[in-house]
Amino acid sequence: MHDIKVLSLSTVFPNPAEENLGPFIRHRLQHLAKLESVEVVAPIALIDYADRAIRKPGIPVVRQDGPLRIHHPRWAYLPFGGYTSAFFLAARLIPFLRALRREYPFDVIDSHFAHPAGISAALVGAALQCPFTITLRGNETMHAQARGRRRWIRWALRRAARVITVSESLRKFAISNGVDEGRVRTVPNGVDAELFYPRPYAETRARLGISEHCPAIVSAGFLIERKGHHRVIRALSEMRRNGCGAELWIVGGPGREGQFEKELHREVSERALESAVHFTGNVKPALLADYMSAADVVCLASSREGWPNVVHEAQACGAPVVATDVGGVQDMIPRDEYGFVVASGDQAALTEALGKALETRWDRTGITAWGRARSWQQVAAETADVLRQAATEGRRKQS
Repeated sequence: MHDIKVLSLSTVFPNPAEENLGPFIRHRLQHLAKLESVEVVAPIALIDYADRAIRKPGIPVVRQDGPLRIHHPRWAYLPFGGYTSAFFLAARLIPFLRALRREYPFDVIDSHFAHPAGISAALVGAALQCPFTITLRGNETMHAQARGRRRWIRWALRRAARVITVSESLRKFAISNGVDEGRVRTVPNGVDAELFYPRPYAETRARLGISEHCPAIVSAGFLIERKGHHRVIRALSEMRRNGCGAELWIVGGPGREGQFEKELHREVSERALESAVHFTGNVKPALLADYMSAADVVCLASSREGWPNVVHEAQACGAPVVATDVGGVQDMIPRDEYGFVVASGDQAALTEALGKALETRWDRTGITAWGRARSWQQVAAETADVLRQAATEGRRKQS
């Protein structure tokens, strides 16, 4: 018996054209749907100027994804629209959701990322007299650097029935923008333990074509500047000049934040690393877990993150992680027995930490236990509790 009906709003929910988009949102909602009634609205831009490389014909208006019914209304996304994008999205969603609510009388709107979905949820909530929540996932600090977006993010956060954050740093961000502490709850992401678990090290390396004598570094994520693959390439170059025979596997493909693949290949070419850097392209999660299991160290050199799933996924596979101090990384790597944390942008520290990681004898069993400690079932239960509180308050206000 479900207590509430949830309408989840996300512009980055995976779709048939972008299967690797927002898997953390899909995981949370798939498990939430076991506890409450959930439907998803995942708008598709008519023209995605930020990602012209990805074509999106044939995405159905409505489709089923396991227990989730997914709606894909089209909306007019304008290039360089800034905060106005949220208003264009809301203008499309208000009549769409008003009609949908007659068929599916949702009690609360569960939005992901403050911009544009969170701002749009605030506008839709006001029009439909429906409480809404916003989950902050990491890009909000970047958007807040622009005056217009910062103003409307603050406006939306203050009106949200509840704010969920995936890390403590984002919780502090929400509070600094006027959200009462009692309305903010940190709910970190989980790990899919059925996918991310240790594969046999030597056997997996042989299957992937990784020499048993080669120190292997894996850097996983979209081929965008923010993910910092170029910083790992530079670190590898310096390490090899100092006699280390390590090689690097970059696991990932194009992302929405611009095309950076040519720059990465240029970095490789300028440093004569063609034989030492391997690009795998986009891979299925199971194959990503293979690469993590085969790695001597996984590196995340991002300049900005919320709760980077790749860290706990790597740890769940038994791999130590070297990561920059962004988002929830300090919470994910609280001690040196799980990996090393370095300052974002400190190239020398990154190089040194990777070298140290390759020389360290790691307790991969202990790392696995830590990485697999938090499940998506826990995430769903904590999220459901927050959404029930928001829905209950909304009903009281309407009575």
